Amino acid sequence: MPERRPRLEGKVAIVTGAGSSAQGVGNGKATSVLFAREGAKVLLVDAVVERAQETLAMIEGEGGEASVFQADVTRADDCRRMVEAAVDRYGKLDILDNNVGISRGGTVVDVSEQEWDNLMAVNVKSVVLASKYAIPRMVQAGGGSIINISSVAGLRAFRVTPYTTSKAAIVGLTMSMAADHGRDNIRVNCIAPGLVYTPMVAPHMSKELRELRKNVSPLGTEGTAWDTAWAAVYLASDEARWVTGAVLPVDAGLLTVTGISFADLVRQFYQHPLGR
Repeated sequence: MPERRPRLEGKVAIVTGAGSSAQGVGNGKATSVLFAREGAKVLLVDAVVERAQETLAMIEGEGGEASVFQADVTRADDCRRMVEAAVDRYGKLDILDNNVGISRGGTVVDVSEQEWDNLMAVNVKSVVLASKYAIPRMVQAGGGSIINISSVAGLRAFRVTPYTTSKAAIVGLTMSMAADHGRDNIRVNCIAPGLVYTPMVAPHMSKELRELRKNVSPLGTEGTAWDTAWAAVYLASDEARWVTGAVLPVDAGLLTVTGISFADLVRQFYQHPLGR
């Protein structure tokens, strides 16, 4: 049997939020590492350069190729410079993974105007701005793949209205972008992670709550950032050449079930001081 070629060989990728917010491996770091393992050259974008440098060290330690770019992806000029940096360093752009996101619980009564605007800027506006500048460069390269990170919270009411609204917006944005740019040979898809255990949620977790999160899904297992990242590898690769406008849940089957246990999980999570 011939040796398998790397699935992203010859491709250039940008991953936003490429560093983890705390110790451990978040979605952006895992995706960056797997992209590099599969042969892509990766621009590691983060607002905190030290976080991206940690990811860079992991990639270079495995013999991969990547570099760091500091940017606030809620700002148009930063997104423009980010895309130009990828093209200047690596010659083209094939893949954009829009991974940046923050969380906020509560209802429309609870959330302040400033909190709402900040969450929408980070979770939704960043996707618009990064894609705005990436798409023309992908067109020049003959096409590409954009992967937007939503959440199962964007597909079901989770009693986290600001976050749910932003993640639902990403689903709609993904479908519209897929329709708008399909004839440019640009595929746009969306991953909806479930209750994965990442550095962003770890501070909210007790042992009991972590066990409850695991057990509410049909598979009864805990997800990690690597599960999200493998889905991104597929959508970025030519294996997904005929897939666009799709929403891929990576959630251990959580969206297939409901019940008291899940409602209790949400209540416990947002009663934690750090979850408010």
